[in-house]
Amino acid sequence: MGWLNKIFKGSSSHKISEGQYHAKLGDDRIWNEPEHTVDTWSEYDNEDIDHAIALSLAEQEAKGKNVIENEVPLEEEDEQLARALQESLNMEPESPPHYGNQSSYPPMPFFSAGSRTCAGCNREIGHGRYLSCVGSFYHPECFRCHSCNLPISDTEFSMSGVYPYHKSCYKEQYHPKCDVCKNFIPTNADGLIEYRAHPFWNQKYCPSHEQDRTPRCCSCERMEPRETQYVSLDDGRRLCLECLDSSIMDTNECQPLYLDIQEFYEGLNMKIEQQVPLLLVERTALNEAMEGEKGGYHHMPETRGLCLSEEQTVSTILKRPRIGAGKAFGMITEPYRLTRRCEVTAILILYGLPRLLTGSILAHEMMHAWLRLKGYRTLRPDVEEGICQVLAHMWVESEIMSGSGSNVASSSSSSSSSTSTKKGKRSQFEKKLGDFFKRQIEFDASPTYGDGFRDGNRAVNKYGLRNTLEHIRLTGTFPY
Repeated sequence: MGWLNKIFKGSSSHKISEGQYHAKLGDDRIWNEPEHTVDTWSEYDNEDIDHAIALSLAEQEAKGKNVIENEVPLEEEDEQLARALQESLNMEPESPPHYGNQSSYPPMPFFSAGSRTCAGCNREIGHGRYLSCVGSFYHPECFRCHSCNLPISDTEFSMSGVYPYHKSCYKEQYHPKCDVCKNFIPTNADGLIEYRAHPFWNQKYCPSHEQDRTPRCCSCERMEPRETQYVSLDDGRRLCLECLDSSIMDTNECQPLYLDIQEFYEGLNMKIEQQVPLLLVERTALNEAMEGEKGGYHHMPETRGLCLSEEQTVSTILKRPRIGAGKAFGMITEPYRLTRRCEVTAILILYGLPRLLTGSILAHEMMHAWLRLKGYRTLRPDVEEGICQVLAHMWVESEIMSGSGSNVASSSSSSSSSTSTKKGKRSQFEKKLGDFFKRQIEFDASPTYGDGFRDGNRAVNKYGLRNTLEHIRLTGTFPY
């Protein structure tokens, strides 16, 4: 109809604003709900409409019979007229839909805002409210936390890659927790997460635990978690349960390991002819024996093994302590008089250490004994301690490669059989423990033990052990 064409020439607009996304510090994100405005024809001048209808009727009357013959019934025409007016004025017979606390009319098809696909449900968004975040679009109800899958209605949220999270879910998922106190590691004054981490075990903990006397395992150096019970030895050391599982507690229990390392030396054509006593001792007895030595160099801050040349009386552990309620008790000791029959009177090892650590210390001290018994002259500390560390490193490496097992140690006594059985349950941990002890030797920072090992190991790898030892005997230095 002509009057309808005139009405369509009127202007109309519909504006849709995209959901906004703003970045804050770090991974925090703030999103603002989109605003929607609808500009519709609120009303038309009644005179203009009446005038248009009158013009249309005049045109029909001028056409005469042709119009009358094709004329539809009056009631039906009125019905079509009302429907056309309603559509042209954008009037809805039903109440408009509600979006939260706002009400608005949905856009008409010819007010298209473009095609968008929801990144949440992969369906067409169409017209209406939507959210825009990191280049993706969402229905408001489809913008969900990647962790708990609940809709995100807060004004702040966090992002990890393209995935949104509630701030609390993001913190639970990505904010590191302390392996000691199990709390979230706090931020420092600059708002950054600051923590300490063990270079081998990757144990993360709050910096405050380095000052609050949180104990460490004397073997693996891991810091003691709050809910884990470590064992307290009578000399003040703490031992974790994994290290306790393969620990050697008395002199008799250590004899099979001693035989094992003697065989290792024989395999290198370095057999020790004299019988050198091996004694397991407490920390106090080891320190007293160290003071009684006229010479020698010792690994600080704590010495865990000693090769003696002087005649002394030391207190050795005769019977291993019992473990209960997180403590070691009931230890039996006895004095042992060392007499000088050769250049070496005894080898002392600190008790309570795991088999692999005890073995590496014993292999180190046996190299001291071998050098003295073979008549090597007094060597520089870095040369003597360095070559001893090379032998300790070689033994640990051989144990790791062989699966950390010893047939000799597992069949010589009932106590060692018990240790071997317990060790079998922890084979994976003990292998990792061996890697840790091996790494300790490799990355020792001390000039005497660390640099000495690296120089000695480089020489052995280049010239072989026998040639390196011969060069040390002749020159007192490592070959280069």
